[in-house]
Amino acid sequence: YPNPFNPSTKIKFRIAKNVILSEAKNLVTLKVYDVLGNEVATLVNEELAAGEYEGDFNGSGLTSGIYFYQLRTGNFVESRKMILLK
Repeated sequence: YPNPFNPSTKIKFRIAKNVILSEAKNLVTLKVYDVLGNEVATLVNEELAAGEYEGDFNGSGLTSGIYFYQLRTGNFVESRKMILLK
């Protein structure tokens, strides 16, 4: 869990095995948003097989504050808060 960070962090995530097709790849997106909902970065936007991954986020060009990252794959969507302190 990347809290707080300055100016970069790694966001680790895991894609679970698909029960029906164990070799299937899933379209995965990992995006970062500011508190107003504006997208500030896309860290991952590709098809990934089941496994563990990480996205590198560099906030050196951003102001201090609260940001949200959102992981999407298939029907799964999860958002979490992170804090950039400079």
